[in-house]
Amino acid sequence: MIIKSIELSNFRNYEKLGIHFSEGTNILYGDNAQGKTNILESAYMSGTTKSHRGSKDREMIRFEQEEAHIRTIVEKNDQTFQIDMHLRKSGSKGVAVNQVPIRKASELFGILNIVFFSPEDLNIIKNGPSERRRFMDMELSQLDKLYLSNLASYHKLLNQRNKLLKDIIHQPELIDTLPVWDAQLAEYGRRIIRQRRIFIDELSEIIREIHFKITGQKEDLVLKYEPNIEDIFFEDELLKAKGRDLKLCQTTVGPHRDDMLFSVEGVDIRKYGSQGQQRTTALSLKLSEIDLVRKSIHNTPVLLLDDVLSELDSSRQNFLLNSISEIQTIITCTGLEEFVKNRFRINKVFQVVSGTVHQMGEGL
Repeated sequence: MIIKSIELSNFRNYEKLGIHFSEGTNILYGDNAQGKTNILESAYMSGTTKSHRGSKDREMIRFEQEEAHIRTIVEKNDQTFQIDMHLRKSGSKGVAVNQVPIRKASELFGILNIVFFSPEDLNIIKNGPSERRRFMDMELSQLDKLYLSNLASYHKLLNQRNKLLKDIIHQPELIDTLPVWDAQLAEYGRRIIRQRRIFIDELSEIIREIHFKITGQKEDLVLKYEPNIEDIFFEDELLKAKGRDLKLCQTTVGPHRDDMLFSVEGVDIRKYGSQGQQRTTALSLKLSEIDLVRKSIHNTPVLLLDDVLSELDSSRQNFLLNSISEIQTIITCTGLEEFVKNRFRINKVFQVVSGTVHQMGEGL
């Protein structure tokens, strides 16, 4: 699986851009705030319909423009896919695959599998559980359309239940309708918990081996799923939490409060690991993501590295660069020194300056 090209129109700081990528390693280099990350963002959008930054559609449209367009050409299993994304300041985005409009994000997921690694991801271990849930959700959604559907239904029901909890304050008789919502929420919640457990069980085997190698066979990393509640007890737990939920006007139990545990010799890396341990664990997690995608879809994802090399020491840089030699990678950085020093093969180099991109060479 590779991205052959991306065309942008009025996206972020690009008025017009057409860029053709190598199937190997592509470097986008230049000073900060020139537009390197914007290109990665457009690629991520093409695979997921979302910005990795969490930006809204209107925020990605070029200043003083009403619309933006992204066209991405993907080659996968000897097939070519054209993904068009139309962003509007007023109104929802339009998405088409091979010029056929799609109505649901689930119709796009799985065409282009993306693994995105940025400096912010180095904090995924030490930051709050919401980031780790987001990691689970984004990866599972790319691999399993059914999960994406279940997740969307769960969050829709969760929002409706929370609204009902607030409405009950002014209309106490509505409490009689709560069991109906509980039953539906529990049904989709159980599905999510089961799918997350399978995902983490598969990922834990991969990350253990990778982390063992990165640390020079010094650390045995254990990854465990920490569900907020067990799937078989979902409705019982909702009933137990009923008084608290009514008081707080929100649903306090369910997979929207899940977490993942990372530990070495029984020590919780999230809370007690050193900064080095936490960064190495985050690197292990991202590399595990690549392997899991490869095993799940029998193809390689596209790897996007956003200025992450400058945040890693030389040993972790070398491990990362040596691990990605067989997949298409698009890397942003401020200079080429690390690649030259490590004699790492670069297939295409692009210089990014103020919203313009110049190809500098091939096969460096």
